[in-house]
Amino acid sequence: MKIFLDALFFLIIGYYCVSFIQVLIRMESKVILPTTPEERAVIRKHPEKPLAPPKYSKQKLGIIIYSGVLMFVISMYFISLTFNEINWSIYLLLSIPLTNSSDLFNLFAISNDGVLSGIRFIPWKRMKSYQFITIDMNHRFYGFSKEVNNRYELKIKTKGFPVSLVVTSDEMKEKLDNILREHIYGTEKITVVKES
Repeated sequence: MKIFLDALFFLIIGYYCVSFIQVLIRMESKVILPTTPEERAVIRKHPEKPLAPPKYSKQKLGIIIYSGVLMFVISMYFISLTFNEINWSIYLLLSIPLTNSSDLFNLFAISNDGVLSGIRFIPWKRMKSYQFITIDMNHRFYGFSKEVNNRYELKIKTKGFPVSLVVTSDEMKEKLDNILREHIYGTEKITVVKES
């Protein structure tokens, strides 16, 4: 049982480390959307604050904290091994910081290869569908700020955990809809022009 738990722990730690490195590598790639401060202001990972640019200098705090969390979890595992005090509860305790630090990066960016969201990079081929949900009185984000009320939550369903973000303008919703429709479903939105 201990060998199984060790293997599972290292698979999970390996996944988080690879995801972190992948985001760091892709962070400086060419971004399709959002490209301007105005576009970043209307997309939010957290309802209270607009996105930070996908640059190392702007994501420095998140990079430092997340690196520290990874190092803490790995070092605590090896420290508990040296004292022969490791049991199943240690695995649970060590997994808590990783699961709760998934959104340390205030990051969402669409590139040609996929989507950067928090500490994850999701290639287009791993995305299944998306939908816009209106943030009304019954929505969990309603009331966080005036800009968020009666706007939209975008949920992107992937082959893993879904991606969620808040969109506070109709223009940005339209842009995201066009880009996601093209890359996920392979079709561009058709605009009907009325003849006069």
